[in-house]
Amino acid sequence: MLLWRSRRNDALVVYCAHDAIYSEAILKEFERRSGLPVAIRFDTEATKSLGLTELIQREKDTPRCDVFWSNELLGMADLQDRGLLEPYQGSGFARIPAAYKDPLGHWAGFAARFRVFIFNTEHLGPATTADEIARQLQAPDLSRMAIAKPLFGTTLTHYAALWQQRGAEATQAWHRDWRRRGIREVGGNAAVKDLVASGACVLGLTDTDDFFAAKDAGRPVAALPVQLADGATICIPNTVGIIRGARHPAAARQLVDYLLSADTELALARSASRQVPLGPVEADKLPAEVRAMLPWVAEGVPLSGLSAARAECLAWLRAELAR
Repeated sequence: MLLWRSRRNDALVVYCAHDAIYSEAILKEFERRSGLPVAIRFDTEATKSLGLTELIQREKDTPRCDVFWSNELLGMADLQDRGLLEPYQGSGFARIPAAYKDPLGHWAGFAARFRVFIFNTEHLGPATTADEIARQLQAPDLSRMAIAKPLFGTTLTHYAALWQQRGAEATQAWHRDWRRRGIREVGGNAAVKDLVASGACVLGLTDTDDFFAAKDAGRPVAALPVQLADGATICIPNTVGIIRGARHPAAARQLVDYLLSADTELALARSASRQVPLGPVEADKLPAEVRAMLPWVAEGVPLSGLSAARAECLAWLRAELAR
């Protein structure tokens, strides 16, 4: 279901896949500072950025969206591949590292989260190591481990990273092996978090924002970063891009600069989601938990090339899960 906030005919139209509980305050603050009216369209379904990406594609001949704020990269990269994004390199673009933006300015990343193993500390101790997680993954029975269905969101990004690094055959074999051993596939990362937090599952794959939601609720959970074979983390930034043919291009550029600013990254870092800045900020203004994750940014898997891997992987997954 798609929901509008403050829709006006003269407003800058933002399609936003990031959780409204965090993003709406950011956009309202931009509205206050700039004096520009903003109409926000959220997608409340589990598909989030996928639903909005497909909507932008359907509207390509008569675009209604000015700015797309995605909660991941791959949907944005798909829009770029389809020629639906307008390049822009402003003050915000300049502060984002090259690894997390399109060199021509079609999109840029900010305020990242990470893929993590979340585990229940009443079943696995709080001092559990990455080696112990690896042993858990070798168990013949994975029925007490959970993962979101990989057709959308950050789980699809995770699969695309594996597809790019391991290749199609190895990723397909890995997916089928985990399913054969009984891994629980659920509707989204929040459902994974809930299963692990309740003890119904011992271990799961989710994102840092969901982990912190469980931790803040006082649940017995801890987390370790997912690392690929070469040690790379899976760093998943928010991304922003201007839609080609946007009706309010000047206002759109102002918003992009604001979203890519240190103020926005600090606000999201200090929110309950603890998203990690990609550009330079004053480190002493960051929560300790966010500072601890800063080194993971430099270790992030390269984002270039994931778009092709995503398309191939998604086509295979749709056929596989339809069987």
